[in-house]
Amino acid sequence: MAAIGNRGTVVEATAFNVEEDVNRLRGAMKGAGTDEAAVIEVLARRTIAQRQRIKEAYKLTVGKDLADDLQGELTGNTEKVVLGLLMIAPKYDAYELRTAIKGSGTEEAALIDILASRTNAEIRAITEVYMKEHGKSLEDDIEADTSGMFKRVLVSLLTAGRDESNTVNETQAVQDAKDIYEAGEACWGTDEVKFLTVLCVRNRNHLLRVFEEYQKISGRDIEDSIKREMSGSLEDVFLAIVKCLRNKPAFFAERLYKSMKGLGTTDSILIRIMVARAEIDMLDIKTEFSKAYGKTLHSFINGDSSGDYRKILLELCGE
Repeated sequence: MAAIGNRGTVVEATAFNVEEDVNRLRGAMKGAGTDEAAVIEVLARRTIAQRQRIKEAYKLTVGKDLADDLQGELTGNTEKVVLGLLMIAPKYDAYELRTAIKGSGTEEAALIDILASRTNAEIRAITEVYMKEHGKSLEDDIEADTSGMFKRVLVSLLTAGRDESNTVNETQAVQDAKDIYEAGEACWGTDEVKFLTVLCVRNRNHLLRVFEEYQKISGRDIEDSIKREMSGSLEDVFLAIVKCLRNKPAFFAERLYKSMKGLGTTDSILIRIMVARAEIDMLDIKTEFSKAYGKTLHSFINGDSSGDYRKILLELCGE
């Protein structure tokens, strides 16, 4: 029942007593009003695996689904966080992708954040869960909901076919750097397929080498060239791929910062990252956040949210 990663703020509760947790949750929902503090204390301090045990025990002893009961008791963003915490990782990602696709517009940010940052195994698990939960293929839904080159990049990422070895082919790295330079900066117009072929297929170490070579050939950082050569969702997805390859926690730190800075908060992004990364790499995300912005993630969340929503986010953030 350990955490799914080893750099998270949420770790396995040592004196874990599932019956005790179920009773606390039942007590929190009894009578008029809800004891949100008790719900937060139990669920935000347990790993995903421990929460699954709580869900099973709750259903066994109460004859009802814990998520359904909590949904009836909680509201707004607090409810969204709690329901997200009750899902296993691929189910939560599949749920977020489905939410991003259905409805009038598409939340491209969710598609990009998830598909650009997950491993091959994680993407395969997401596509399986998506099919099981929604009776449709994630690829078909994304194809129906996006268009052009952006759609092609997402479909490529969905194949979960990226080379995950550590091998760097020096000759190929130089060639790849030349290919993307010639497909972008060196010519009129941009051949985006070349970017896709290199950025969505090669392994991380190889691509870090390609980025070094690219800088030598073009005199620019690959991210600057992507910004110059592309726009909109296509620019966003290619930048996300590069940033995740370079430093995934720094990518998430930037997404969190942008979700909170300025007027208003993009709660969908804030919630998704806090829930999805809490037991994987939240410690590293916090370090990168402080390094990049000179303030702690904790202080940002504290100043940007309120009430029970703030309480649960701060639990997931840790001190």
